Amino acid sequence: MIRNSVQSMRRQLAGYSWLSDLPAMLCWAALVGVLGALSTIAFHEGMRLLQSLATGQSGSIVGVTKSLPWYGRLLFPAVGGVIAGILLWAAARVSGSANSDYMEAVAIGDGRLSIRQGLLRSLSSLFTVVSGGSIGREGAMVHLASLSASTIGRFTYFSTSRLRLLVACGAAAGVASAYGAPIAGALFVAEIVVGTMTMQSFGPLMVAAATANIVMRTTGHYQTTYAMQDMPQIPGVEVLPFIFLGLLSGLCAPLFLKFLDLVKRQFGRTNLPLPLRLGLGGLLVGCLLIFMPQVAGNGYSVVHAFLHTSWTWYAVTIVLICKILATALTVGSGAVGGVFTPALFVGGAMGTLFGMGMAVIWPATQVPIYMYTLVGMGSFLGAATSAPLMAILMIFEMTLSYQIVLPLMLAGVIAYFVSRAVAEVAMYDVTVARERDQVLRQRLRSTIISDLVRPADTVVQATAPLSDAVQLFLEYPVRYIYVVDDDNVFQGVIAQQDLTSLLLSQGDLEQKSAGDVIRRDFVKTLYADMSLDQAQDYFVQFRGERLPVVSRDEQPVLLGVVYKSAVLEKYSALKRSLDASAEAMLDFVAGRRRR
Repeated sequence: MIRNSVQSMRRQLAGYSWLSDLPAMLCWAALVGVLGALSTIAFHEGMRLLQSLATGQSGSIVGVTKSLPWYGRLLFPAVGGVIAGILLWAAARVSGSANSDYMEAVAIGDGRLSIRQGLLRSLSSLFTVVSGGSIGREGAMVHLASLSASTIGRFTYFSTSRLRLLVACGAAAGVASAYGAPIAGALFVAEIVVGTMTMQSFGPLMVAAATANIVMRTTGHYQTTYAMQDMPQIPGVEVLPFIFLGLLSGLCAPLFLKFLDLVKRQFGRTNLPLPLRLGLGGLLVGCLLIFMPQVAGNGYSVVHAFLHTSWTWYAVTIVLICKILATALTVGSGAVGGVFTPALFVGGAMGTLFGMGMAVIWPATQVPIYMYTLVGMGSFLGAATSAPLMAILMIFEMTLSYQIVLPLMLAGVIAYFVSRAVAEVAMYDVTVARERDQVLRQRLRSTIISDLVRPADTVVQATAPLSDAVQLFLEYPVRYIYVVDDDNVFQGVIAQQDLTSLLLSQGDLEQKSAGDVIRRDFVKTLYADMSLDQAQDYFVQFRGERLPVVSRDEQPVLLGVVYKSAVLEKYSALKRSLDASAEAMLDFVAGRRRR
């Protein structure tokens, strides 16, 4: 009875098409923003509950880890890894056609997220984070927000395009709630997930992110993540070191991502069941936590210490190395979560070390070390995610200090271009796949036919006797002979049918020259700088196999010919590259499902 009533309500809502129109989407985005904030709050409360049950206390991950005895630091991540692995194993057994990842659902899917898989994967992430796994908690928060948006859209029978947009709004709300950065949250989803900045999509993302931030403020869960008071203005010349910090971030970010992928492949070669693999990863992380509890969790408290307390260079170096290793072990074992916050940690530690070095090299500089820490965080994150604008805005929103923007712009943009030159790798595979697709499509649009030009063998002078043209038709199975003057200027063509008519009328071919039977506008000519698309359009309207290529001079010189088969072969090769790019994305999705 209740089920029938719900189905009837859903069909009735589906009949109101205005509910999914663009103005109405702003209202839905606001609702999703509220749910996204509540999902984030619920995840935080879940963390506190599990911490209290497991250790009898709650607070920062690093603080709770420090309070444990050595054997607790060793076993807690291992037990948490096993439980997280069991939940992931159960999630993988859930059958259904819905997507298991919000990026997948928005970028290449239909917006439908599996509720059971989503909840199980989020619980798995919760156990990994609480037990000290070196991974970001934002991944589960964003997924829960996206899951709530997908549920609403599916209940009201939204169209695929509207459902995908609603899920993207959920992701923006999740990022805004997790980091207190609504502008960066909307930009993150627009740049990386949706892949477009049109107002039709960006507007609802902004509404969802802003609403989520308002809810977090209203409920008392908002705080400026890295609040910095009285940050100084940087004199012009002292901005220069940030250029080199950008170079360093651009070089190191791809190496960091490649190292994570290397460790992940090594774990995959163990062929251990998922619970044992995550348990092994947790156990190895526990070994690090015995001596270095600061690398537990997402590293927020340690980055806060970088900004507000003094460190020795060797202490920062040791923490950085251990953090990279702990993150690689956690992610490599297959744990679900985000690498976003660990990337901020790594960038912050690198920036701190760079600032210490600058204090030695340039002792007269007025730039405090914590500014290098913040710029290192933003530039490294922008290089790792291939979204420098998002990273710049995120650091600004986290600090609420405008003074950091100028050096961050320089370092962030430089880091992005250096990282793209070093390696085609990004934190999110969807970014790499989309960039490859855009490059291939651009090649398809801009490829010119100059490389396809071949010599024209069937050419006669306009003054040559017509018998020369007959001889060429006998030697070559063609329908047209090209006619040029003494300077190789293209005059037109001689059609085979015209010569056939002359022969049937028993005309004296020796008394006629090639110029006497020229058809000047019978065959369209190509130019060497024409695009592949333009050449294909010409061939569609032409029944022959080849077309002449001439220069764009006032007196067009015959350059050669282009064959229809060559155009089609080149076109097909680029099309196969596009298809391979799409298949790579599907392989990525399949790989995520298998893991």
